[in-house]
Amino acid sequence: MLGAMAELKPAYLLTGTDRPKIVRALRRLRDRLGDEATELFSALEAGGEEVAASCNALGLFASERRLVIVEHVEAWKAAEVKPVVEYLGAPSPETVLALVGDPIKKDSPLAKAVAKAGEVLVYDLPKRGSRADLPGWVGRQFAALGLKVDPSVSKLLVELVGDDLDELAGEVEKLAVWANGEPIGEHEVELLVAPRGEIPPFAMTDAWGRRDVAGVLEASERLLGRTGGPARDALPRIVGLLTSHVARVAECQALAAEGVPARQAAERMKRNRFYVEKLYEQASNFTPDELRDAIVRLSELDLALKGGSPLAGELEFSRALVELTRGPEPALR
Repeated sequence: MLGAMAELKPAYLLTGTDRPKIVRALRRLRDRLGDEATELFSALEAGGEEVAASCNALGLFASERRLVIVEHVEAWKAAEVKPVVEYLGAPSPETVLALVGDPIKKDSPLAKAVAKAGEVLVYDLPKRGSRADLPGWVGRQFAALGLKVDPSVSKLLVELVGDDLDELAGEVEKLAVWANGEPIGEHEVELLVAPRGEIPPFAMTDAWGRRDVAGVLEASERLLGRTGGPARDALPRIVGLLTSHVARVAECQALAAEGVPARQAAERMKRNRFYVEKLYEQASNFTPDELRDAIVRLSELDLALKGGSPLAGELEFSRALVELTRGPEPALR
């Protein structure tokens, strides 16, 4: 591994699906040897002969160490790999060669040559590699930066950003810098991370699901503020998303009543396991009648927003959210 105090080897092959880890490993190499002593190549443009020649070239002083990084080595054909394999048979003691590519098979001539001269480093996500594994991966990225976060924070970040590892790693680093060692919660993630694509109303639906009236109103205001356009244009879309969410909660409630566990329900619904577990949790806070009434109320709200009410759309929306979220009125004695 590329530890801070480890003796550097003549060559490294960095491969795998965990691109952010590869980037960090390269950064550690550059920090060790210095950006001035680093030469960058792309195998899409440079062949093996050019790379081997650069590795054998001396710097200004014969004793200085150099770092040669070559990206996209999976693009090399056999003829382009051969000069590098030959070079690795007797590598320059003043040069560290870092080859980056994916996928590179361990039994390929290049991987075998690197393994003999240096080290092959494979950085992969867990073999399951599904979106459901990503929150754990995000948590480990926070931990690598000295921050311990609640699993709910990692789940929310994946929900907002998606499954692009580079984007997730970038957001983790941004949040870590902002926090400066202080705790990071879901609120901070919501404020600082821009959702990708459609604006997901997770904070609003979560507040509704736990019957938090103040929370659902606050989250709805933030959600409307993020739309970047008039509220009248965004409200019908947000109501549609909320209606779909309530319908899924009702579906999970029915499955739970049949004795179907959340994990099995996620497979049936073809949805993220963590999301379905959340739906199950929310379903336990409502009766079947309340969920049926909620879908009817949302249909009425949709009609009101499309001209069926003289009231302002935002007022209609807020009134409906309060009605949908608060518990049943206590019975009169």
